Amino acid sequence: MTIWRLVFSEILHRRVNFALGVLSVMVASASFIGSVTLLNIHDLRTSQILQDKQDELADRMVELTDVTRKAMLKLGFNVVILPKDQNLADWYADDYASKYMPEDYVHLLADSGIVTVRHFLPSLQQKIEWPERKRKIILVGTRGEVPNLHKNPVKPMVQPVPPGTISFGYELHRSMNLKVGDKVNLMGRQFAVHACHKERGNKDDITAWIYLAQAQELLEKPGLINAILALECMCAGSDALPQIRKEIAAILPGTQVIERGSRALARAEARTKVEQEARVAIEKEKLGRQYLRSVRERLASILTPVIVMACAVWIVLLGFTNVRARREEIGVLRTLGVSAKGILAMFLSRHIMVGVLGGALGFCVGVLAAVYFGAALEDTRIGITDMDLSLAGLLVLSVGGAAVLAVIAGWIPTLTAIRQDPAEVLREE
Repeated sequence: MTIWRLVFSEILHRRVNFALGVLSVMVASASFIGSVTLLNIHDLRTSQILQDKQDELADRMVELTDVTRKAMLKLGFNVVILPKDQNLADWYADDYASKYMPEDYVHLLADSGIVTVRHFLPSLQQKIEWPERKRKIILVGTRGEVPNLHKNPVKPMVQPVPPGTISFGYELHRSMNLKVGDKVNLMGRQFAVHACHKERGNKDDITAWIYLAQAQELLEKPGLINAILALECMCAGSDALPQIRKEIAAILPGTQVIERGSRALARAEARTKVEQEARVAIEKEKLGRQYLRSVRERLASILTPVIVMACAVWIVLLGFTNVRARREEIGVLRTLGVSAKGILAMFLSRHIMVGVLGGALGFCVGVLAAVYFGAALEDTRIGITDMDLSLAGLLVLSVGGAAVLAVIAGWIPTLTAIRQDPAEVLREE
């Protein structure tokens, strides 16, 4: 009779003892595999949550950037390009330039490929005496915005004033009781009222806008402007003025650049605050998930060794029980000539079978239990195929580790079995 036949016969004869041993190894293996799988599910769920947050942030930033851009456009242009010889003290006092530059400058700028500013609007502005009405007004000659040819077209910030028409600020049209469609004379030329603006609380309330070419004729400044208004691009950052000045100076050397700081700052703060808050929220979520993982990892590092140790002790006790129950069998086998190595091989083979079977079952139970409890803990369903684990590697680890555990735990009872004196055992029996 071979060793393996003796092992299988003994297992069939003492099924309960063998089943309890397999159960012990299965519990130990399942606790370890389940802990590893649960932590992996946690990591996968964390990645999913953070990715969802990132996607949500990206979508939200696209939406809010557009909303912010539209809202900030209401603040108006925040970059002013003036002739280089313009005295800034006079410009700040009058809010319009007394020096002039060619209107072609705006086309040179728009066609240059510059990306830090956009929405180029040439203007000719001057304070005049309205002879027909006997009052001082600010006359602004303007036209449609000159688009960046290298960029996608965008909706203009201001609508152009058609030739032959005039638009009035609030104080002008209110005090003169003007309405859209009325006819007015300005410096000997008749204009139709194109628009009557709402109150803005600044010099725009006493400003009249006409088409640029007609303003150049009335003011005797053909082909000239005294300012180019522009809008700082959101891609330029909050401290882009030096870069803007450098780029514009290279394109229009006879100019200087002024930034209306409060407006630029308001735009920069508005567009960055939302992103900062979202980044903080993502970081908080990440830290929260890391803390939760550390708690679960610490719990697993305590419970798993305790369970494995308890199962090992139970396997030892089952081994001693098995040896005690087989004393007579061991004595007979030794008397028949079976060597101590043969007895050792028989008992170790049994423990290896306990470990292999228990490890395989423990792997299945551990993975399935982790998926079930992971779905409950993480409020999501993560399939086995979704996990970032080598299932084959885990199976080998589970079976190999369980077999080693069973052999180590059964080593002392096995040594006890081979050290028994067969003559003394048979005499006692």
